Amino acid sequence: MAASADDTSARAGGSAPDVVGVLVLSGCAVWALVTAAGREARPEGVLLAVLALAAGYAWGRICGTLLPVAAAVAAALAALGLAVGSRHGVPGATSAHAVGHTGATAALLVLATGAACSAAWAARPPVLRLVLRLFAAALAVAALLLDSVPGCVAALGVLLCSLAAARMRSRAAGLAGLILATGLVVGGSWAVAEHALPDGLAVSLEDQLTQNRVLLWQDAIGLAKEHPALGVGPDRFGELSTTAQRSLDPDSKPHSAALQQAAEEGVVGVCLLAAAFGWILYGLWRSPRSTPVVLTAGAALTALAALASVGNALSFTPVTAGAGLLAGLATARPQGESAGPGGEDAAETGSGLGRLPTGH
Repeated sequence: MAASADDTSARAGGSAPDVVGVLVLSGCAVWALVTAAGREARPEGVLLAVLALAAGYAWGRICGTLLPVAAAVAAALAALGLAVGSRHGVPGATSAHAVGHTGATAALLVLATGAACSAAWAARPPVLRLVLRLFAAALAVAALLLDSVPGCVAALGVLLCSLAAARMRSRAAGLAGLILATGLVVGGSWAVAEHALPDGLAVSLEDQLTQNRVLLWQDAIGLAKEHPALGVGPDRFGELSTTAQRSLDPDSKPHSAALQQAAEEGVVGVCLLAAAFGWILYGLWRSPRSTPVVLTAGAALTALAALASVGNALSFTPVTAGAGLLAGLATARPQGESAGPGGEDAAETGSGLGRLPTGH
């Protein structure tokens, strides 16, 4: 599949995405410390999430360079194993809450599906590609068995987007669509909390989301309006939310990453969260990997962002580390792979599961 002119320029390489990533992640860490200063706040959760994302990304870049297919398969299997074990709690959770259907289970299965589909595009033998795509479909079935309907829907969405990526001639257009989808979900959650939607639609969505979650969102917006600059401080939402205090659920999160940032770290915190997502998509746009691999990873990360907009998926360290790992795998240049004239990936030399060329 030939690449368009914008993809050719995107694959020119350079260190710009890495520099942007360092600046954005550093900004996230520093701002968490700033908003926690002088308060009984706990920035450790934010710092751990930043560290996990950075470590996962670095590890993905390394493994994606050496063993692009094998590393992606291993990542998918690891995520599946964690999802199966999440019924009893995911290691590294920053919340005492048991994993919900919009929590770590769905997020891990989405990341596993993205890794499996990326591995399928990177593999040369047709039989191996078929096996990996069947594995991706099996992950959606596993989500149902784990009582995670959102995880099943999101995993199927990633699989379909991956298959459709073969017909996308411009990765920029595909990534722009993913940004739009993320914006709609985040904006929709805010609109539900603000009662800005038509009555019929609002009632339908509230039934799906539960009244308690909508009340948590309203508390988050209320705190954000009272403290727009610095927020109330990292990990203080549970102490100041009347809904969280009355709830029998021990979770102290508002079940929305954007609204949590708005309440706890103010407008700047929301901008930094958006910048982190934008940095990942920018890195994918500049990635030397093929467009199907890039869009597959982008679809999985967008599905994760959607889950994080209506749940507490980012409260679990394995999820943030897995997101960084998938992004790193999709932005690494496998050994021997290069962008040829016209932007098409040249076939890799050598053999072996870890050095199979990227498919088109």
